[in-house]
Amino acid sequence: MPAPEPSPPQPSPPAAASPSGAFVLAEAAARARDIRAAFGGGGSPAPSLPAPPPADVPATDVPATDSPPADVPAADVPAADSPPADVPAAEVPPPGAALGRILRGPSGLGTVGLHLARCESASAKVVPVKPVEPPMAPAEGTPVPGLYHHPVPEPDPVRVEEVSRRIKAWALDEVDLYPEDWEDQFDGFSVGRYMVACHPDAPTVDHLMLATRLMVAENAVDDCYCEDHGGSPIGLGGRLLLAHTALDPLHTTKEYQPRWAESLHSDAPRRAYRSAMEYFVQAASASQSDRYRHDMARLHLGYLAEAAWAQTDHVPEVWEYLAMRQFNNFRPCPTITDTVGGYELPADLHATSAMQRVIALAGNATTIVNDLYSYTKELASPGHHLNLPVVIADREGISDREAYLKSVEVHNDLMHDFEAAAADLAAACPVPSVQRFLRGVAAWVDGNHYWHRTNTYRYSLPDFW
Repeated sequence: MPAPEPSPPQPSPPAAASPSGAFVLAEAAARARDIRAAFGGGGSPAPSLPAPPPADVPATDVPATDSPPADVPAADVPAADSPPADVPAAEVPPPGAALGRILRGPSGLGTVGLHLARCESASAKVVPVKPVEPPMAPAEGTPVPGLYHHPVPEPDPVRVEEVSRRIKAWALDEVDLYPEDWEDQFDGFSVGRYMVACHPDAPTVDHLMLATRLMVAENAVDDCYCEDHGGSPIGLGGRLLLAHTALDPLHTTKEYQPRWAESLHSDAPRRAYRSAMEYFVQAASASQSDRYRHDMARLHLGYLAEAAWAQTDHVPEVWEYLAMRQFNNFRPCPTITDTVGGYELPADLHATSAMQRVIALAGNATTIVNDLYSYTKELASPGHHLNLPVVIADREGISDREAYLKSVEVHNDLMHDFEAAAADLAAACPVPSVQRFLRGVAAWVDGNHYWHRTNTYRYSLPDFW
């Protein structure tokens, strides 16, 4: 008999603490809207939530569209479609042109039924709500000094316990993920606490499990193919390609299909990918599933770049390393925040350049958090591990301490850019699903830092202060 579903965590009373990322974005977006109003800027129309998916999409593949709960703080995001500085002005559309086109929907004869939503004035629909500030998290673990971050409430212990129980049962009983002597490492990963902290708006534990299985599967691939449990850069491309077919199925002839299907059970990473993706596509829409596959392909491309550098003993330039980290990063995790939340951000809105910038910056910032907290762990591991402090020290000829502290500054710049971009987008696009998605990404960023800071089983800080 399944365990009863724990109720969502309730917000704690306000306390003297740094505001959450969602709170910061909400305040910034409200200021952006006020400035536009003061200087006569027009507001974007506020469409209602998107219409249900077409009837030919199986019901089991489509998540229920859900309005944001009243106690979830309003967030914000970046101005849409700002052109790069080196593009000639004549070739650049007006700012927000793509976003405006999407919100207007298709035009022409016979397109009335194709609109995402009916639009009303932004002033009638958008009412800024002051969110509840979370209390300061307890002092378990030490935050990196000077690192810009937002404390989060302690994750609901009932949910943490239930997610931890279910994920271990899945790992052992469904996919045979690890041998017995790896159990302490699996437990020390604390993935239940991680995912509950990152997805505070998940309506049920079942929704949390969608993200938890995928997170564990991604780490199995990283550990077993790339890192310290038998991983190697040699032959990595072939292994990743075959594993990717567990996410993006092979369509081949009847003669060869059975051999491929059998291969999905041949090692732990492929078993984990296959099973986690099967659960995910049952809850996600076709668009959400394809979005996730795309971001996993990005991740695998980043793995391959890092492996190629390892094979040639190449230390990249700092900008090259950051380019690699935009692919080899946490992006697949926050990009599914709507599926885990039980709603859907429409594909056209997800694909805008403004939203893509927000998601990329969130992934980049959270990945540098990993570089900073895992620094001493990687130095103690065999081989030469690339991380941002190591690359800066090598390429800029400065001490390890100076390089680490400069890496903190890089992270902080990325975080400020993320919050500014998110605030601009939230002000420009007052669509409920966009607002909620931005809150979800901000919550993921904050939860990711919380997990790194508190996971003292895995991480400790260098003695640079």
